[in-house]
Amino acid sequence: MKNRREEIIYATLELASENSLGSVSMQQIAGKVGITKASLYNHFSSKEEIVEAMYEVLRSASKQKTQAAPLDYDRLTPDVPLQVILNGAVGSYRNMVNDPEMYRFYKVIMSERAINPAAAEIMVKETQTMIHATKTLFYALQVKGIANFENVDAAAFSFAMTVHSIIDYECDLMHMGQSEEPDEGKGGKNKKGQQDKKDMMQDYINEFCRIYAKA
Repeated sequence: MKNRREEIIYATLELASENSLGSVSMQQIAGKVGITKASLYNHFSSKEEIVEAMYEVLRSASKQKTQAAPLDYDRLTPDVPLQVILNGAVGSYRNMVNDPEMYRFYKVIMSERAINPAAAEIMVKETQTMIHATKTLFYALQVKGIANFENVDAAAFSFAMTVHSIIDYECDLMHMGQSEEPDEGKGGKNKKGQQDKKDMMQDYINEFCRIYAKA
């Protein structure tokens, strides 16, 4: 059962999904929840604060639902191929961001990041979180003798940003309807779009491993 803060967060997400984040007012949010505007301010001081809390709550809920547990670095050994490790890490991240509520949130944020500072701040925060997690993983891979990076920070930044870009591309395909299963009359076009994006991520990981996996 959701508490009042969570009710406010999910009501804001629903309104933003329907009308865009920028057009949602505190009065509309209060009305959606069924409380007064004054009562809403007892929980959040601004819409920006709601958006920030929304990111934290939805990200945490998504990780729990997809069982995205932290990687156990003690279990990393040279016997585990780099490709297996990276496929697992990327797969776990994709599952989290593709969780329905999290995807809905990112769809709103990505559509407004160019014009809404609060949305841009969320995207920067998520990108920085991803880069930091990748650097931590890559330093462990270097120490364990699984990968050989001349510059760990640069390799981690490049990998994180490329994965991020591919996921953005996947999101654009979903907006176009190309990731849905084809039905009669579509001639398999959407299925091809789905296969293209799947191959792009895997091809990138394969090439990355070819360059950096320790022989």
